[in-house]
This record gives sequence, C-alpha cells and structure tokens, in this order.
Amino acid sequence: MINMRTGITVLFLIIFSGNIFAQNKIEVGKKAPEITMSKADGNSFSLSELKGKLVLIDFWATWCAPCVGEQPQLKKLYETYAEQVKNNKFEILGVSLDKNKESWQKAIDRFSINWIQISDLKFWKSPVAKAYEIDELPFNVIIDGEGIIIAKNLHEKELEEFLKKSLSHN
Repeated sequence: MINMRTGITVLFLIIFSGNIFAQNKIEVGKKAPEITMSKADGNSFSLSELKGKLVLIDFWATWCAPCVGEQPQLKKLYETYAEQVKNNKFEILGVSLDKNKESWQKAIDRFSINWIQISDLKFWKSPVAKAYEIDELPFNVIIDGEGIIIAKNLHEKELEEFLKKSLSHN
C-alpha cells in the first residue's frame, strides 16, 4: 500500500513531468498548431487554407506599441514580395490578440493592411495565444508549405534577410 507521502510525491512528479513535456511545442522543425478565427468581415479563416505557401504568422495587437510600429515594415515586405503573393508562394497572416473589434478594424484601415487579418477578440484568453505559447508581443512564426515551423520571432533586418533568402528560391 502506498503511504500518503509517497502518493503526493508520485503525483507531484507526474504533474511536473507533464508540464515539461507540454512546454516548447512551438519549436523550429515542429508542426504549427492550426488557427481558425474570424476575419474582420466575420468570415472564418484557417491557417490550413494557406497550405503550400511560406507563411509569416504575425501575432500582434493594436494596444501593443512595438506591434503597431512593425506594421509599416510588414507592409513594405508584403509589397516587396507581391509577386510571390500573387503566385501563391507567400502570405502574411496577421493574428490579432485584441479584444475590441473597432480598434482592430481602425488599425487595419489606418495602416492599409491588405494581408489576411484574423482575431477571436479574446485578448490573452485566446486559445491561440496558449497554443503558440505567447507571453509577449510582438511574436511571429514562419512556416513552410507543409505547416512546419522554420523560424520564429524574427524582426526587422533579421526578418527581411530570412524572407529574402527563403523567397529567392521560389
């Protein structure tokens, strides 16, 4: 028979080891979790609809100053690789962790964002924030055409260079 102290120790080890294995799901070389949310027009959109493309998943929010500051760079990148977008080789997917639809829509309009934008308007309580282990913004993940993470959390010059290298092969 197991005594109380041994039982608690075993329970602790099971819980603790489960947490170790649950962490670091978002690693280069692993499959990106599916994302399904609504676009600003209310229509549903899923990450899997972009299969076959190199996708920059940009997690952001209108209340995040660094995120807002990145939008002009993302617009420039989207315009730079417009041919790859047109030829179904590249896409940016903006995933907003906003909670106010009006603020989100105003930011989309203000920055003339013409890439796909989705949100569930659940702020930090979004299941996607948990699935992607997001604890700060801005955050991004780049996936290949099979949905495998090939880079994460690249910004500014590092992001530009990665995309230049990756899209020059297409």
